[in-house]
Amino acid sequence: MKRFALSPQPFEIAPLREQLLSAHAGAYASFEGWVRDHHGGRAVAGLRYESYAALADSEGERILSEAIERFAIVDARCVHRVGDLAIGELAVWVGVSAAHRDAAFAACRFIIDETKGRVPIWKHERYADGEEGWLHPTPPEVS
Repeated sequence: MKRFALSPQPFEIAPLREQLLSAHAGAYASFEGWVRDHHGGRAVAGLRYESYAALADSEGERILSEAIERFAIVDARCVHRVGDLAIGELAVWVGVSAAHRDAAFAACRFIIDETKGRVPIWKHERYADGEEGWLHPTPPEVS
């Protein structure tokens, strides 16, 4: 079963949360990341996420499998948007079910931190003054 996904369109959280329901779970934790209107003292007008999809999918799945093993959680999901996003849009969602809240919170934090650090997704911000810039290093050039 696929636990990690990239989405070019806005997505609903309720069906994802429903996939995590289990008689073994007594806790649920989630994280939502939204597009904000500022970064580093600059007004942000919007952004674009780009990804190396095949590698993002495999690394995302690896992170979720690691979380399940490391934290002994029941299940987890992560969805990250790609493409153009406006201020206030949901950019990333993580959901975790576990027997106990400590594991759910810890796994949720682990998944978002590892996703941001390891999954090849790059953020290109558009600033209100008309300039643009990569928040993370630019995507690698293909040689």
